[in-house]
Amino acid sequence: MNTKKISYLGLMIALAFVLSYVEFLLPLNIGIPGAKIGLANLVIVVALYTFSAKTALALSVVRVILVGFTFGNLSMMMYSMAGAALSFAVMVLAKKLNRLSVTGVSVLGGVFHNVGQILVAILVLETGSIIYYLPFLVIVGTISGVVIGIVAAMITKRVRMGVD
Repeated sequence: MNTKKISYLGLMIALAFVLSYVEFLLPLNIGIPGAKIGLANLVIVVALYTFSAKTALALSVVRVILVGFTFGNLSMMMYSMAGAALSFAVMVLAKKLNRLSVTGVSVLGGVFHNVGQILVAILVLETGSIIYYLPFLVIVGTISGVVIGIVAAMITKRVRMGVD
C-alpha cells in the first residue's frame, strides 16, 4: 500500500467518524427507534466507487467499530455491523451488475442497512412483531439513500483517487 492510498484512507476514516459524530449530535426523532440519516455511509459509497470493494469493506468495518466504541456500546455495534454488512453486500452486488446509478446503489444500501438491523432485532428480541417497523425504515432508508447517493455521485465524479 502506497503513502497516497494510506493518506486517503486515513482521511476517509476520519471523515466517516466526524460525520457519525455530527449525526450523533443531531436531534433526529421521528418516532422510529434506530432511524438515522446515515451520513457516514456517504464515505462508504464514495469508497466503493473510488477504491476497491475490499478497501471499502475495511473502511466500513473500521467505521462501525470506532463509532461503536466511541458513541455506543456492544449492542449498538452488533446492530450496526449487521446493517453495514448486509448493506455493503447488496451495494457491491448492485454495483457489479452495473444497472443502477450511484444513487440507486446508495438507496439499496440504505434500505438493506435497515433490513439487516431488523433481522438482528428479530433474533435478539425473539419476536417477529418488530417487522412492523420495516416499512417505515424502508422509507427512511430510501430518502437517506437518495440524498447520500446524489452527494456521493457528485463527489465520485470529481474525485478519482486512482490509488487501487
